[in-house]
Amino acid sequence: MTAEAPSDERLAARIVGESGPRVVFVHGLFGQGKNWTTAAKGLADGHRVTLLDLPNHGHSPWTERVDYLDMARMVAAELESFGEPVTLVGHSMGGKVAMQLALRRPELLRALVVVDIAPVEYPLTGGRTDDADEEASPFGAYIAAMRAVDLGALQTREDADRALREAVPSRMVRSFLLQSLVREGLGSGGGWRWRLNLELLERDLGELRGFPAPPPGAAFDGPVLWIAGANSHYVLPEDRARMDELFPSVRLVKVKNAGHWVHSEQPEVFLETLRRFLDVVEGER
Repeated sequence: MTAEAPSDERLAARIVGESGPRVVFVHGLFGQGKNWTTAAKGLADGHRVTLLDLPNHGHSPWTERVDYLDMARMVAAELESFGEPVTLVGHSMGGKVAMQLALRRPELLRALVVVDIAPVEYPLTGGRTDDADEEASPFGAYIAAMRAVDLGALQTREDADRALREAVPSRMVRSFLLQSLVREGLGSGGGWRWRLNLELLERDLGELRGFPAPPPGAAFDGPVLWIAGANSHYVLPEDRARMDELFPSVRLVKVKNAGHWVHSEQPEVFLETLRRFLDVVEGER
């Protein structure tokens, strides 16, 4: 595995695998490219896999605003550098970025994989269903909890975990968030920081609920795989008409015993589903 340091304009990228068709992964809100490491290693025997950090996340540059079209443009710049079309995989926020890119720059993609998100606007508060247990918009609470952690007084990562526990009851989600908490330097000069631009993400969280209108008549005609968690409310039956309109060659797979973080909750099933799709797509070359 190699690492590429970003310039001010380039996204941070990690490469797994040395030959074969290209697959590019784009993470969701609060994530980073390394969230996809397990899947990337599972594909590396026959693919060149790129794991991107979106702006304001991981090692990528911080920006002045959160905007799907800006993020899609930055990802497109990375894909252009390859000189060949890729299969683009995006989860949640990254799935919306991937969809916007597919609808605007279809020549850059061989295929598209969207993980547990739909091309719709999501509510800021309240749920999309009548399920009383649905946690529709926890992200604002997550940001508030992360910003409330006293980094100056923090001694260990376990201290941060305890500080997040009330707002983030899921151990899996806390572990995911804490991947972006890093300690730099040693001894008294060392300090903790978030690799997330939390102030900006909090300010522009409303932008991430939306889905910018595609260009008139736009559709991506290439193969599309939609992977949704059977226990998640992010992809509902009423979303299917819009999915079919924008992505007419879509196949939807619902993964049992998985919520919104499908690839973390059911990694083997996720990888096998993705592998089968790639076998079909790449066999058509």
